Amino acid sequence: MLTKSSSLMRLVGELKKLPGIGERTALRLAFHLLKTPRNMTALAESLCEVRDLVHPCPVCFAITETDPCSICAGNRDAAMICVVENSQDLMALERSNAYHGMYHVLEGCLSPLNGVGPDCLRITELVERIKDGAVKEVLIATNFTVEGEATALYLKKVLKQLDLKITRLAHGIPLGSDIEFVDAATVQWALQGRSEL
Repeated sequence: MLTKSSSLMRLVGELKKLPGIGERTALRLAFHLLKTPRNMTALAESLCEVRDLVHPCPVCFAITETDPCSICAGNRDAAMICVVENSQDLMALERSNAYHGMYHVLEGCLSPLNGVGPDCLRITELVERIKDGAVKEVLIATNFTVEGEATALYLKKVLKQLDLKITRLAHGIPLGSDIEFVDAATVQWALQGRSEL
């Protein structure tokens, strides 16, 4: 009987490990893959390819298939480093086409409750990159969560000993939104970060 299929249940179990995938969604995905065997083969091949080829850049720690990554090897502004929590954040900033400097991926953020301290992040490597004096500005672009803010404050404390400008990604009311629908914390940040016209 199908419900006793250990291979199907194993697939459902593996799919459930993905973020945002519950039992029902995992089962729906598994049945979809069963209906289209070519999709299953392509998926398996791409998973193996990613496992074998993708790794952290030895310079900035963003995911890449080359050493160094295309950003580190490219013609970017080496006087500025944008510090992000993960490669997804780097990709979001790159989509904007507004930033043309280098990056540094921390591979997480401070979270003492989850056992993530400064030694678990790529902070030492960031300081080493800055020590040669070529970097003039560090833009801290951690997320605006409690952990992201704690990481930003910690980075500010560590980096203020070095001779460089430390900036933080701006935050506030999103473009195109009505103030009446924005949460109180966002309004507070927007008021504190107001600028002169």
